[in-house]
Amino acid sequence: MIDNGSVDVGAEPALAASFGALERWDGRRGPGNLNVWTCMDRAIALAREHGIGCVALANTTRWMRGGAYCWQAADAGVASLCWTNTLANTPPWGATEPRIGNNPLVVAVPRAAGHVVLDMAMSQFSVGALIAHWHRREPLPVPGGFDAAGEAATDARTILDSKRLLPIGYWKGSGLALMLDLLAAGLSGGRATYQIDLDPDREVGLSQVLIAFAHVDVVADAVLAHFGSPAHAARYPGERVQAARERSLRDGVEVDENVWQEVQAL
Repeated sequence: MIDNGSVDVGAEPALAASFGALERWDGRRGPGNLNVWTCMDRAIALAREHGIGCVALANTTRWMRGGAYCWQAADAGVASLCWTNTLANTPPWGATEPRIGNNPLVVAVPRAAGHVVLDMAMSQFSVGALIAHWHRREPLPVPGGFDAAGEAATDARTILDSKRLLPIGYWKGSGLALMLDLLAAGLSGGRATYQIDLDPDREVGLSQVLIAFAHVDVVADAVLAHFGSPAHAARYPGERVQAARERSLRDGVEVDENVWQEVQAL
């Protein structure tokens, strides 16, 4: 995307408009992860001033792993909510042609014993997860989309080829994806999904929303103690990520062998 001019590596985000606790920023097609990191920092500062801070970012590029920015907020001691729209890669429920994005949504609550961070796409499996399963030649544990004939599929390559990802919760995920797109484009003054280039290598002009909340009462420990009692051993969102981080710091970062071979070949 840098090589084809879609991403301007020298661009930095700029304030476009201010409405108290809400600000609009222009990403100027700079690197998406740097744009969001800067704007989440600003949302955190606004939350400390107003109790809540919202930065709506237009004209940006892929943010890569969305969970990083809510971890960023949680490390700063504030709760957060953020989402992005994407190119059209998921059919609305009941349709066959992609018209909505899988629009990742992240929510985080800070906690000394380990932040609670939910990072999810509006499709049953994110595109990244589908690619990872395809690289490992592993079937999906549950259907993640449809094949060209409209049959439920667990083969990641089949779903990637058909471009028919299954929305989470069927019609509910489809509706939520639409609403996230409406809010992202409306708050930022940027592009909606239907205006984004369908070429994944030119997926630019995205709209994103970053919200930070200060003064969140610390109830997470009590809630999680009940959630994961000995009789109900459930994992909370972010628990596996924290364990993977600790393992990576101790033993080194585990990578997908196919991806590592591609990196070595560059």
